[in-house]
Amino acid sequence: MLSKKWLAVAFLLLAVAGSYAFGLHEYLNLMALKDKSAGFIAYYEANPWQTSLWFFLIYIVTTAVSIPGASILTLAGGAVFGLWWGVVLVSFASTIGASLAFLLSRYVLREAVQAKFSDKLAYINAGIEKEGAFYLFTLRLIVVFPFWLINLLMGLTPLKLRTYFWVSQLGMFPATILFVNAGTQLAKIEQVGDILLPAVAISFALLGIFPLIAKTIPSVIRRYKLLKAFKKPKTFDYNLVVMGAGSAGLVSSYIAAAVKAKVLLIEKDKMGGDCLNTGCVPSKSLIKSSRFLAELARSERYGIKSATAEFDFAEVMQRVESVIKQVEPHDSVERYTDLGVECRQGEARVLSPWEVELDGKTISTQNIILATGAKPRVPNIDGLDKVTFYTSDTIWSLRERPKRLLVIGGGPIGCELGQSFSRLGCKVTIIDMAERIMMPEGAEAASLLSEQLQAEGVELILECSIDSFVVESNESLVVIKTKGKNTEKLAFDVVLFAIGRQANVSGMGLEELGVETTPAGTVEVDKYMRTSIPTIYACGDVAGPYQFTHTAAHYAWYSAVNSLFGDVWRFKADHRVIPRVTFTEPEIASVGYNEQSAKATGLSTEVTVFKLDELDRAIVDGKTEGFVKVLTPVGKDKILGVTIVGEHAGEILPEFVLAMKHGLGLNKILGTIHAYPTWAEANKYAAGVWKKNHKPEKILAMLERFHTAKRK
Repeated sequence: MLSKKWLAVAFLLLAVAGSYAFGLHEYLNLMALKDKSAGFIAYYEANPWQTSLWFFLIYIVTTAVSIPGASILTLAGGAVFGLWWGVVLVSFASTIGASLAFLLSRYVLREAVQAKFSDKLAYINAGIEKEGAFYLFTLRLIVVFPFWLINLLMGLTPLKLRTYFWVSQLGMFPATILFVNAGTQLAKIEQVGDILLPAVAISFALLGIFPLIAKTIPSVIRRYKLLKAFKKPKTFDYNLVVMGAGSAGLVSSYIAAAVKAKVLLIEKDKMGGDCLNTGCVPSKSLIKSSRFLAELARSERYGIKSATAEFDFAEVMQRVESVIKQVEPHDSVERYTDLGVECRQGEARVLSPWEVELDGKTISTQNIILATGAKPRVPNIDGLDKVTFYTSDTIWSLRERPKRLLVIGGGPIGCELGQSFSRLGCKVTIIDMAERIMMPEGAEAASLLSEQLQAEGVELILECSIDSFVVESNESLVVIKTKGKNTEKLAFDVVLFAIGRQANVSGMGLEELGVETTPAGTVEVDKYMRTSIPTIYACGDVAGPYQFTHTAAHYAWYSAVNSLFGDVWRFKADHRVIPRVTFTEPEIASVGYNEQSAKATGLSTEVTVFKLDELDRAIVDGKTEGFVKVLTPVGKDKILGVTIVGEHAGEILPEFVLAMKHGLGLNKILGTIHAYPTWAEANKYAAGVWKKNHKPEKILAMLERFHTAKRK
């Protein structure tokens, strides 16, 4: 016996088939409506109530079973019934029909769809529960969005029927008036020149520009809804206040000053933020010193029997501090003041969408940008207070070399600093819960780095968790649980936590104001880098989605421009091509997909690999370990992702980043002249490998016969 759901589907198919069998579709086009409008009007004048009822029922059935032609019926309503009676008929018929389609979708499809895609739909369901009425209202206003598709999709969600009915009625009403009004003008068009009649032209012009106007209505409503509880200042002290003077804050404030806005930059600690003071600059300085020592240790590969160096650990760390001092002027108050940015030091607090408190004084501003960065995560582990521990923020205060350094975390920071301190004479152990280090990167890249670290004496303990820290006989110990649930103790002198960073969102008034955050703890932003409060934007580590210095600067542009000019024109943040580099040896540089992320996304790809031991420059420099790996769609040269492992990987990568950004394929890279001998030639050779794998066999066979014939 057929189930009730299959009977519903059968009824729907019969209704659609019946409409075509009886020729209803012949009336659902503009020419037919124009040709027969006079007859319809005459019949209506003779039988007003009967005509109204039939029109009402036909409209309901048409929309309920998703037969194309609702727009034509709406125009017909205006042509036959006039503006006001046509609006009444169409408004209620369309809402009833939409609600029936909504119920049909819910009855037939919802259970199966929700069961199959429950994990993917959880976020959507939560959004519908919270603001489903607003989402629906937005879709109903934008008439270019297919009417039937809204009914189908909303039927799959938890939205209540009652809410669906009244929001649809309200949301479709403006468009209904415009379409019905346009329909009233059809009877006046007898020839092409009649289109230029003022009443006709205005009616159809309104119909054309309404979608553009409707797109702005939801944002205006949302803005009013969110800001109505706050008193807006009559005048403003600044066009923009930026909180945080790291990469994101510096770029945001500079852009604002460059376009002659009055901007205030507030920093509670040091100008330059994490990158200058505790991140990129000090870590790369340390890496440079430690790499020099590593090069001396392998002098034989360069024909030098032995080479050694005397060094003092404290002096190496002091050099790190001196490098920071040399770079400081680039991010200084003096420089940014000269650029037109007003800089003030202090701890700011957001009071309202337009007000910030600093040093007990209230500052008014048209917009605010949050660029407050992030801080290293420190887990709550028993006994941590008994041992000496550091983070990537505090490790730079070290002046005495620890004999045994325990690094918690096998990501980029843990691997970079772990390798560097190992080369400076520390016994380094890296612990991670994962099955391998550098989990976001490809397995082959992680494997090469693992081999190098272990060859240098770094111990890797993976797939384990930390139970506690203890001190026994004046010795610091970490208690770890391995994959087999066995408990082990490991001695160390100093522990470095490198398990990620958490956004600085607390203590600034954001909670009280209702600024929403993500499950990851970052400030939630939309595609324009705008927070849940429309006058407040966020960029950099506090917002993500990537916590890199270069992405902080990238998103700062969108935050600054959209905050200053968003009322006129807004730009969607571009997340498409984001490069990343881990400055270990070998370096790991990547952009886009790798094999594991492509597989997780369901992409069908092919992999092209060029090994650096075939590159002349790598052989000359004695750095042949590594590869260039390119992912492309099967049979196409479009670049989906690149991973480069080896010397200068970060310097080789930008050519691929440029190509991906501008849609250039491997054939374009192959056709570009690269200077010889350079590391960048690896890109051209990788493109050559792809070309060789896709050589046109049939054409080459024909050419072979052609050349053979010429020799005879």
